[in-house]
Amino acid sequence: MIETSLFGIYVPGPLLLAGGAMACAWWVRRLLALLGVYRWVWHPPLFDLGLYVLLLYALVRLAGAISS
Repeated sequence: MIETSLFGIYVPGPLLLAGGAMACAWWVRRLLALLGVYRWVWHPPLFDLGLYVLLLYALVRLAGAISS
């Protein structure tokens, strides 16, 4: 498992990826809200969770492709 040192504290790699996915999901949610996509979404919190999971999966796959 990859660890990163932030100010002397070791942080696991998946935690950094989860934080990156959270930031990406926040920006995508803002963009979708500006475009009015949420008018057609039945359950916005469930949609946001699915968006976060998809972005986390994409970041994990991207990090795996870069490290190998």
